[in-house]
Amino acid sequence: MPLYDDAIDKIRYNLTQISLGQKPALVSIGYLTEAQFKIINDERIILGRHEIEKNEIVFIGRHIYQSRAGDGYTIDDIIEQISSSLSEASIVNITVKMTSIQNLEARQDRYGNFVKDMAVFEATAKKPRIELFSVIPKGDYNKPQNRKSPP
Repeated sequence: MPLYDDAIDKIRYNLTQISLGQKPALVSIGYLTEAQFKIINDERIILGRHEIEKNEIVFIGRHIYQSRAGDGYTIDDIIEQISSSLSEASIVNITVKMTSIQNLEARQDRYGNFVKDMAVFEATAKKPRIELFSVIPKGDYNKPQNRKSPP
């Protein structure tokens, strides 16, 4: 898996800090596979954007926490979404507006959904690395905030 051995602890720490109103530090959590990294850079060149110089994913987590906790997801849920989306099997998707990778293998979440987790990267602000900006559990029709009781 492209996550560093201590990535889950770093991700959990940052998300917990954000939940407490603190400002966590930027941390390195992993990398893309060589194939994913090459595809992203090849597509960025075609779109007239700079290449990503270093194959390293950095993480703060503020946007991810605000978006997913706003949907009712727990920190453990968010970590599962991140881990799944950053799979070696995830495919690259680049558009004019975003760079992402998505795990096309459906994962059953705790809310009765079969989701295909997508990681969205910010590939300019943290140059030469990429920042994990967002994670989206595609297919989460039963969001936790819409449930009448916990699973």
